Amino acid sequence: MTQSLEDYLEVIGNLKNTNNNPRVKDIAAILKVSKPSVHTALHQLENKGMITHEHYGAITITKEGFKRYSDIKHRHDTLKQYLLQVLSVSAENAEKDACEMEHKMSDETFSKFEAKLAEHISSI
Repeated sequence: MTQSLEDYLEVIGNLKNTNNNPRVKDIAAILKVSKPSVHTALHQLENKGMITHEHYGAITITKEGFKRYSDIKHRHDTLKQYLLQVLSVSAENAEKDACEMEHKMSDETFSKFEAKLAEHISSI
């Protein structure tokens, strides 16, 4: 899945987690894209089995989509915490950089980041 589609899935999941039903206009506003771009992405996510989307209706994350969302969210949160707590990066930069890194980092490298963060937290 592309970084762009992962970003859409992450926004949909985050909206669901805050008890908001994801709407096209909300997704467009958060990602700063057009509504037609959101519709295109939703169609692609649906074709990949990540979501179901009724025309002008509810957007629902599938079991497979939720698994993928959870993995993306875990990577994002872990990387952000590493940047904040270990490297003392500003909150704004930690958020932005974690968003980029979560998509590009290998599983091996991520595991090392995760281990270092746990080590850092246990030493506090």
